[in-house]
Amino acid sequence: MINEVVKKLKENSKTISTMESCTGGALVNFITNVEGSSEILKFSAVTYSNEYKIKMGVSKEVIDKYSVYSEQTAKEMSKNISIFANSNYGVGITGKLICKDDANPFGDDDKVFISIYDKDNDLYYTKEIIVTKDKREENKELVVSAIVEFLYKILYNKL
Repeated sequence: MINEVVKKLKENSKTISTMESCTGGALVNFITNVEGSSEILKFSAVTYSNEYKIKMGVSKEVIDKYSVYSEQTAKEMSKNISIFANSNYGVGITGKLICKDDANPFGDDDKVFISIYDKDNDLYYTKEIIVTKDKREENKELVVSAIVEFLYKILYNKL
């Protein structure tokens, strides 16, 4: 399905950028496995810490009010990476892959928040994913697969 996503972005002369946290660059890795993805991928950032989310434009006030593990933070991530890279779409990913975070104790330990920002239409598409696998790597794959399917539905108007 990632091949179809890249193909559709190319056909429509659209670009994408990502700001990933818990997936640690797994989505951008998946995208760059597709031949010709350099035509559609503008930029990617792995902002594992709150400090670097904020440096990339995420509002500290949003993190303080809703927590770093929230839909609101994912939306800030997706919009700010789109603006930073001047891409048509921005993807923001934040959450926990069945783990505790003593520095950020809020939020469920098995929930990931996804936001895809469509800059051309100033629209957010959001999704929550519950991770269920025992291994971190498997949860990353679960999340990336869900995002690719979500992107496919957005790009092919199947929502």
